[in-house]
Amino acid sequence: MSHAADLPLWAAIVVSAFLLLGSGLALIGMIGFTRLPTFYQRLHAPTLGTSWGTGGVVMASMIYFSVIGGRPVFHELLVGIFVTVTTPVTLMLLAQAALHRDRAEGDPDVPPSVSTIVSSQDDEQRLEQ
Repeated sequence: MSHAADLPLWAAIVVSAFLLLGSGLALIGMIGFTRLPTFYQRLHAPTLGTSWGTGGVVMASMIYFSVIGGRPVFHELLVGIFVTVTTPVTLMLLAQAALHRDRAEGDPDVPPSVSTIVSSQDDEQRLEQ
């Protein structure tokens, strides 16, 4: 059932290289996720691992199915684009939710919001006048 035996050596090497690259980047993202100390730092590593790791696997899939099928296969690009677009958006939403929670709890390590800084600067200008 497997068509992997029909794959030329050059294509097998290229597909393997992209698979190793993609899985290695995903592994680095996972290690960063488990090793970094704070929530905000932990958000960064899996985002890069997911985006670049998915890119490697998508490239391997495109090359494999293009060579096996004898025609260019590009529909995997949709998966790559979807993951690349949604991962940073999810990261930003998670970070904003955590920032809102930390500010509501009064965490002293979290900087104030921009609107608070602007309103305090406006108050200082009014007092000076």
